[in-house]
Amino acid sequence: MKLKTTRISRRTVEALPVGRDTVFWDAELSGFGVRVYPNGRKQYVVQTRARGQAAKRITLGSHGVVTPEEARRRAALAISRIKAGEDPVPEETRQAESPTVGKLARRWLEQHVEIHCKPKSISLYRLVVDRHILPAVGRVPVLSLKPSKVAELHHSLRDTPVMANNVVRILSSIWRWSEEREELPEGRNPCRGIAVFREKARERFLSDAEFRRLGEALHSAETEGRMSIYSIAAIRLLLLTGCRKNEILTLKWTDVDLETGQLKLEETKTGTRIVVLSPEAAEVLAGIPRQAGNPHVIVGQLPGEHLRNLDGAWQAIRKIAGIGDVRLHDLRHSFASRALALGESLPAIGRLLGHRRVETTARYAHLAQDTLRQSAARIADSIAADIRLPGYRPPGETSLPAP
Repeated sequence: MKLKTTRISRRTVEALPVGRDTVFWDAELSGFGVRVYPNGRKQYVVQTRARGQAAKRITLGSHGVVTPEEARRRAALAISRIKAGEDPVPEETRQAESPTVGKLARRWLEQHVEIHCKPKSISLYRLVVDRHILPAVGRVPVLSLKPSKVAELHHSLRDTPVMANNVVRILSSIWRWSEEREELPEGRNPCRGIAVFREKARERFLSDAEFRRLGEALHSAETEGRMSIYSIAAIRLLLLTGCRKNEILTLKWTDVDLETGQLKLEETKTGTRIVVLSPEAAEVLAGIPRQAGNPHVIVGQLPGEHLRNLDGAWQAIRKIAGIGDVRLHDLRHSFASRALALGESLPAIGRLLGHRRVETTARYAHLAQDTLRQSAARIADSIAADIRLPGYRPPGETSLPAP
């Protein structure tokens, strides 16, 4: 949109209407303008073309950070450099004027993460930024950060490959977010091409015998009164529902409908979902005493709060059961493993576990193959007995019977 009767000035820019994403062009300097975003953010831009080239639009700075007079000076310089076939903004100028990685990371946390992410993700991102990114590269101007520096930081965390990969992924997210806001030039992401470490997924499933020992340990702890009834109930619900730990610990009575046999979970990793309760899970819930003034099912020590830490109780229980290497999250994997053993399909298990993507459930595909292999062996064993397959020996026999 052309500002026909006036030039860009502070008063003009502050009076521009906010609506659709619109560029208002200066009446005097052709190609100089102000881009107004739907959220009210305003950035100075310049757009021109050299002979035989497509038009280039360059971001000059944000209103409030850069004055209209400085933006006009930058625009005139950029236009002359583009027409001369040069880089519109000299590299040394870009680097000198670019914010530090730390400033950009803080802005990303405040303006994106805290608005769009869930509490658990916010905590993780803040941890990675504060513990690793800021100490290592926080003072480096963003346009001076080289891929070699990112690779060096990534390699220094090789003993914790998951954290090392998180550092690279979060740095890359910060760059993409800034590129989308036209605060950084496209194609300069220093994380591009960094080969992340292989993350080995830990798989641990309870055997039938371990399930029984765990059940006995829970029963013993309950009858002897050695542990909070809420901790015991939480572990049993994890076993019987396949829910995530936080989904059970933050469960409220308003989420529970014993009449229809359902849990309605609002704040889950994948959004709102319905968990269908088995009769056994419903029985556990029905036996949990409600605490006046506390909306939570699994009550904590503080008034009105839910249980915050189940790990201590779990460590005691798993020691009694002789399964010291089993994590609480492995109960969720074990739920899926038992479902496969009973013939449930991967899509059905994905729905039971609340997976949003098929790929997440696909990690159990090899268990499905094991189940099919066992089924095929049982079927073939039965058929082999009927067709008197040469060399076949019924279970328990070491040699064929005499004719």
